[in-house]
Amino acid sequence: MSKLTGWWKNRSSAGKVELYTRCSFHFFVLIEIMSFGLPLVGSAAMRTSSRPVAAAFFPALCAHSVLVAFLSSRALDWLVGRRARPVRLAVATAVLTAAACLAALVLRKTGHIDASAAPSLVIGMSCFATGSLVLCLKRVRRMWCVAPAATAGTAVVMVALGLPPGEVAGYAVGVLLSGLFMSLAYGFSGWLLNTVHELERARELQAQLAVAEERLRFGRDLHDVMGRNLAVIALKSELAVQLARRERPEAVDQMIEVQRIARESQREVRDVVRGYREADLTAELEGARGVLSAAGMDCRVEIESGRALRPEVQSALGWVVREATTNVLRHGDARSCVIRLTAPDEGALTLVVENDGAPEAPAGPPGSGLAGLRERLAVLDGTLEAGPVDGGRFRLRARIPGGQLRGLEVRA
Repeated sequence: MSKLTGWWKNRSSAGKVELYTRCSFHFFVLIEIMSFGLPLVGSAAMRTSSRPVAAAFFPALCAHSVLVAFLSSRALDWLVGRRARPVRLAVATAVLTAAACLAALVLRKTGHIDASAAPSLVIGMSCFATGSLVLCLKRVRRMWCVAPAATAGTAVVMVALGLPPGEVAGYAVGVLLSGLFMSLAYGFSGWLLNTVHELERARELQAQLAVAEERLRFGRDLHDVMGRNLAVIALKSELAVQLARRERPEAVDQMIEVQRIARESQREVRDVVRGYREADLTAELEGARGVLSAAGMDCRVEIESGRALRPEVQSALGWVVREATTNVLRHGDARSCVIRLTAPDEGALTLVVENDGAPEAPAGPPGSGLAGLRERLAVLDGTLEAGPVDGGRFRLRARIPGGQLRGLEVRA
């Protein structure tokens, strides 16, 4: 049973709508033949003189219905972007429809087709052809012009043939109303199919963007985690080399510290991969003070308030401290650094990291660290400013509105 229903269940929503629409248009082949061709055959059976005409016209009607269905199928392929617009096929369908309707009217005038069968032939072929031609158009304004154009053509031909005005009006009304109805039905079906496919593509694009965003987040987190640790490893390794050249026993201690930082980096990378890592502000402040002091800098951490902070605020500021520490180690030749956290009882929280020894021009292309920090702070309606100030110093300032500040306590 699953094999019988799998061809339907395994399709996407857009695929199901497209299959239903195509089957509906293909079913119109039978409707056109049974609704308009069979009355012609029935009326010819009652009149011996009409049998040759019916025998010749009925295959033409069948060919017309198949051509209309084929045009509808190609037009659907064009709507969903699989094929080019079937212009030649649409022109061939319009020409065949016009020729068949003209032949039916001429046969009606000469009496070879019964008066009850001729209207169904003309109206039926016109309305189905109108619907398929509407699918080949983009603008709604042009779609609504197809049925009036067919009506005008039918009326002109009937007037030229000298048919009675009442009959001309009846044909014109029938062609117009049926054409407008089929234009609406076909046009709505095409619009619905196109909309469903666009939603399907939008859903796929949303999934791709989610994957891309997750990759960017992972790259940003990995940069934040490894940047400072690699800088510290490089610094301590260089110090260990210098101590080893002087045959100082402290070189062993420095390499042990390098080994510890490397192992910690491995653990942090695993945490990032698992998506569990969150920066802790208190730990990052202490880590920054220890790392910068070990690099020979005078590092001061000042917290002017013990105000409680939300976990996500602490995490965002922790990443700010980490990225700022990495930049201080990498860029310039700093001798002093001040990290100041100001959290008044009322108002915005401000975190400032300022160091001396900033170069006059940045070395190399700008990195992605500050951009990642701005993204993190933007979630909390925060802002980030970074740039040189007077005295050859560099200042990084993160600011978060006061409404975001509650939850956990920050301690020096």
